[in-house]
Amino acid sequence: MTESDQWRINDLDLDAYLARLGLPAEAPTRDYLDSLHEAHLHAFTFDNLDVLLNQHPGVALKSVQEKFVGRGRGGYCFEHSVLFGAALQRLGYNVVRRLGRVGDPTQTARTHLVIEVSLDGQRLLADPGFGFSIRRPIPLVDEAQDTYRGATHRVRRSAEAGQIHWELQRLRESGWERMHTTDELTVYPADVDSGHHYTSTHPESVFQNQLVVARYLADDRHVTLTQHAITIRKPEQGTAHRELTEQELDDWLARLDVRLTADELDRLHRRIAALPS
Repeated sequence: MTESDQWRINDLDLDAYLARLGLPAEAPTRDYLDSLHEAHLHAFTFDNLDVLLNQHPGVALKSVQEKFVGRGRGGYCFEHSVLFGAALQRLGYNVVRRLGRVGDPTQTARTHLVIEVSLDGQRLLADPGFGFSIRRPIPLVDEAQDTYRGATHRVRRSAEAGQIHWELQRLRESGWERMHTTDELTVYPADVDSGHHYTSTHPESVFQNQLVVARYLADDRHVTLTQHAITIRKPEQGTAHRELTEQELDDWLARLDVRLTADELDRLHRRIAALPS
């Protein structure tokens, strides 16, 4: 079975996906890749709503496409990267999927999915499903650093027991902060299914214990909601963080164009009330 068949990329309605992004189909170039990556981040929320609502449709491409492209919803890394990776391949990019560990790699499982793109002799890391990450792909070169729209990131290469690892970091006032560490092991759809199952069902998974909804606004502000707080980041203007009331949560969900039915919103509030304080 070929890579394309394995990931069932022909199940994707590419025209509908590009229409959702507001972009035409073009030949593979670095500029177009950057545009696709950023448009994807603006088009879809990063969220765990269906996990909290106990109604997650799974991470098969058809299910993700119906949810994201068909209903205008969002999701988390497995969904974002399954969709983005398929779109890139259909557009002619050379793509492989990679799994990584968020935070301290000695304490976390391989539950983050990213996309590696090979283009014009260069390997690039695309990360469309982290919530607040790189806005455009970054070269997979040791100590590669990229400053874009007021945010600075870098990657660092390491080797352990014969395996190569790539650590993505972001620069904060206190210094460099590790975001996640990916490896170069081959990833199969079964690996993604397994990671999704753990992340969406394990009682100690962060997505079972906290609401997370994040999106870029049209004015380029990045908003992150939890059940208790709102964080708003504006390039080169700093970060604002404050507590959030229940009514404000509803207002911000609407402002972020999170499309929930009345029943889903009611169930979400009941689930939030039962989350750990």
